[in-house]
Amino acid sequence: MKKRVVFNQKGGVGKSTISTNLAAASAKRGLKTLIVDLDAQCNTTHYVGVDNSDDIHTVADMFKQTVGWFSKTLTAEDFIQPTAFENLMIMPADPALGEIERELESRYKMFKLRDTLAKLDDQFDRIYIDTPPNFNFYSKAALIAADSFIVPFDCDDFSAQAIHRLLDNVMELKSDHNPELACEGIIINQFNSQANLPKQLVASLIEQELPVLNTHLSSSVKVRESHSQRRPLPFLAPSHKLSQQFEALLTELEG
Repeated sequence: MKKRVVFNQKGGVGKSTISTNLAAASAKRGLKTLIVDLDAQCNTTHYVGVDNSDDIHTVADMFKQTVGWFSKTLTAEDFIQPTAFENLMIMPADPALGEIERELESRYKMFKLRDTLAKLDDQFDRIYIDTPPNFNFYSKAALIAADSFIVPFDCDDFSAQAIHRLLDNVMELKSDHNPELACEGIIINQFNSQANLPKQLVASLIEQELPVLNTHLSSSVKVRESHSQRRPLPFLAPSHKLSQQFEALLTELEG
């Protein structure tokens, strides 16, 4: 089983869109794929058509159970919910993630996600973990649990300035807690090949010998339509240019 984190400390760079569509492309290839949504905004959970309710168990319940706040004793499988898409499952987020974060951090529960996912080794081929837009408890838990991480980059000067700080933070965590963690690369998102600034920023990253992936993701209104219909692009519009780019990106990541 391959566990891959989509992470950037900056918000609005497309983490949820990228993690969901890569997972969807993986599922379309017949790989049993799980998305873990660690963002209290629940965007990924909503994107795949799952709604929070009292009837489902979420990743927040998983963390609550580790500190005795959850009355039931549940297995790792109990926190997984089906989606409408073949081979695609989700461990949904919950706004309660924000409420319990400080207590979890004070009790040093960052390894609990790793332990839970380890129990699912024989059930999934790929796991994609969507993270909050900061280097907090949940992002650290994801990076500790993962085999590798990828970094969305939205062709913005602020993102370019922050990329080294992000990599430094992750490399420190790798050294302390997960020496096998690998950086698979930087994903260029919202790329406009007709504009000079995106090309200059990408060229600068490459000149700095940063691991920029070859496949760039274009900007498209189809993404908003996909969000609205709660259908990832590989299922909504498989022949669309951006869907094909996600397929190419997955091929590149899979080697």
